[in-house]
Amino acid sequence: MACGAQGKRNTGKSKHKEKRAMDKQQMRETIAKRVARELKDGDVVNLGIGLPTMVPNYLPEGVHVMLQSENGMIGMGAEPEKGKEDPEFVNAGGGFVTAMPNAATFDSATSFGVIRGGHVDVSVLGALQVDEKGNLANWIIPGKMAPGMGGAMDLLNGTRKVILAMEHTAKGRAKILKECTLPLTAAGQVNLIVTEMCVIEVTKEGLVVRELNAEFTKEDVQAATEAHLIFPPDMKAMA
Repeated sequence: MACGAQGKRNTGKSKHKEKRAMDKQQMRETIAKRVARELKDGDVVNLGIGLPTMVPNYLPEGVHVMLQSENGMIGMGAEPEKGKEDPEFVNAGGGFVTAMPNAATFDSATSFGVIRGGHVDVSVLGALQVDEKGNLANWIIPGKMAPGMGGAMDLLNGTRKVILAMEHTAKGRAKILKECTLPLTAAGQVNLIVTEMCVIEVTKEGLVVRELNAEFTKEDVQAATEAHLIFPPDMKAMA
């Protein structure tokens, strides 16, 4: 079911492009590093495909997490060296992984039982669109081929904290909207949005910018965002 009607977009193309000095890889690294700081020692964490899989590379010293995958594994390790891939160890996106000491594998039914039972502390997912109410659309663009929803709907409803790791815009178009226009994955389940520009908390009052990247101004961020943003006096610099 689609959320809302297609509205006029405030893309902020020219201003955003002039200010942003980072290339795509730098943006992704900035996002992954900041998301990693949200994870606590001992957390059970599920990572979506793409950018979220970079997060474990930037975990702070002393922070150890258990990575869970909905295809039936907990205790995933880093990507293996080229030539040392084991076809028995893959993540939900089909990418090769390694197994940490004490890792466990199990069937999908057990894996989804872990998720639905509330045993995953944090899910880090990507997004096509997110809106002011914390609604998320991240699984399909009508008319285009899509791999399906996978475990995203269960993760959004069964995880204690949901973090979106996403680039702020897509080819200059806003992705943080007043109301989603694509079919929803889940409604009102997003807690935190981390982009290359800022860190946004989803609250009852609206989208509150908690941290701002020094490369951008408040005006830059709002120009690249369709949704109304709240910039509180205690907003911090994005580390």
